[in-house]
Amino acid sequence: MKRLLILLIFVYSFQFLHAQTIDEIKNSTKEYIWGEGYGITLKKADQEALAMLVSQISTQVESSFTLLKTEMTENGEIERFTETFNSVIKTYSGATLKNTERIVLSNEPDAKVFRYIKRDEIAKVFQDRKEKIIGFTQNAESCVSKNQIADGLRYYYWALTLLKSHPEGSSIEYMDQLGQTHLLATWLPMQINNVFASLDISIHEINKEEGYTLYTLDIRANNQPIENFDYSFWDGTDWSNLISARNGIGLVELYGLAGDSEQLKIKAEYIFEGEARVDRELEEVLKKIDPVPFRNSYFAVSSLKKLDSKPPSIPEELHTPLTEVKDKTPYQKSIAKILESIRTKKFTSSENQFTKEGFQIFNSLINYGNARVIGTNELNFIAFDDGVICRSVPMSFDFKTNNRKFIEDVVFHFNKEGKVENLSFGLSRLALDDIINKEVWKEHDRMILVNFLENYKTAYALKRIDYIEQIFADDALIITGKIVKVKPNEVNRYKSNQIVKYNRQSKQQYVKNLRYSFGSKEYINLKFEQSNIRKAGKGGDIYGVQIKQNYYSSNYGDLGYLFLMVDLNNPDEPIIHIRTWQPKLGPNDSVYSLSDFN
Repeated sequence: MKRLLILLIFVYSFQFLHAQTIDEIKNSTKEYIWGEGYGITLKKADQEALAMLVSQISTQVESSFTLLKTEMTENGEIERFTETFNSVIKTYSGATLKNTERIVLSNEPDAKVFRYIKRDEIAKVFQDRKEKIIGFTQNAESCVSKNQIADGLRYYYWALTLLKSHPEGSSIEYMDQLGQTHLLATWLPMQINNVFASLDISIHEINKEEGYTLYTLDIRANNQPIENFDYSFWDGTDWSNLISARNGIGLVELYGLAGDSEQLKIKAEYIFEGEARVDRELEEVLKKIDPVPFRNSYFAVSSLKKLDSKPPSIPEELHTPLTEVKDKTPYQKSIAKILESIRTKKFTSSENQFTKEGFQIFNSLINYGNARVIGTNELNFIAFDDGVICRSVPMSFDFKTNNRKFIEDVVFHFNKEGKVENLSFGLSRLALDDIINKEVWKEHDRMILVNFLENYKTAYALKRIDYIEQIFADDALIITGKIVKVKPNEVNRYKSNQIVKYNRQSKQQYVKNLRYSFGSKEYINLKFEQSNIRKAGKGGDIYGVQIKQNYYSSNYGDLGYLFLMVDLNNPDEPIIHIRTWQPKLGPNDSVYSLSDFN
């Protein structure tokens, strides 16, 4: 009885103290902003409390959104400003969660939640978005310097859109790679237009068939082949699905009379709404703010221009010479037969060019999408162990239910009998050069790493669960990223990943989840933008591989940093002991590395 009495006194005192605190907050309007919410669940009540709190914040900051207001005024849409502003402010509710205090006044089913924040803390609500704007701008500048045009335009435009959603949008400054400071409100549009101005698109090759014309494009920026570039073309009645060009090569497919047009119309992609799904906050802002039209994103390409027999636009893939095969003839004949079988879609006609397993992989690759050969580079035939590697044949892949077409460099692996035993999607030129140019390593070691990474990305694209299961050690440490809210007091050296929780999985669980994921996707495509590779001091050929990875699929996408610790002592049987993923760089641009797992 005595214990019950003490408990009742405690509960009564607790409620009284909360009521007293809430009354004090409500009466201190100069110091606090608050909101209350009701609902049958705590989540519903919390959302209502946040909505009320955010509406109070909007009253305080509306006059600061001068960038958005000025633009809408100039476009004759000042009457829509208040509506747009209110929509934009609601995109901050997720950020507000990190900076407000919450008191649960009653639980479900009659939930009641009270949220409050000090007025002098409001600036912190917008700080995360400012950091994201600066981060996107840094990414864009870095990508453009490497001719990663698709990535550069994407990050510049996302930064510009978020800038309009920030109360300090008209005054945020940025220091570029040369140490010069710029006002982002004027600098970002200028940079986007500079990227468009740097582009030169011409025709490399025209292939005509009955009722069908295929144009192979040479795409350059600052006179250098682009690493990547997304665009659509006018097909005579509408704009095509997006095409992801790479390594300076693009394509245009026209049917009927459209194929006889004297001019091709190309439209560069820069908004990337689909990719914005990886960031809920960004996705919401893109929906709320009208897109910015850039007239310079449209290009007219003459289809009557005289073609060079061997234009300089198709780059040599390998900048550092490797050991090339002296007698290329038998391999060139084999590749010619395989490519002809793809062009005619008589795939079995080239079956005798493959081993049994090689032909299975070939069929998987052909079935990855509607495969088409779009030209041939100056093919490199490289001696490796007892076989030969052919680098590489550009091919396009498109999908029935999706609006994107990918261009990939397909690499062929011949065994010592001259049969193709494996095929893979090649690394980008940048990722390839990162490895090939490390002359401190033996040529053999460099090629092992290239083969491993290309087989790794291809296995995910072709959904080769058997291969993935084989290359992970039974006791592998597998850490996947999950988007959540990080607790304020959580100790984490990757704190800048403010909404990421690292979840350890066993190999069995990881493979099970992959099998489910593969089944729900029409396609998967991995792009490795850059890599940093270190060799472990002990254990022979054990490497730590850090990769910036773009993951695209028919229903999901993300951008993050992958770390793999892989044992390549037996190159025919690579073993991954550690695999981690993080969406952002940590402090001092850190990524998980070998030193984290000593």
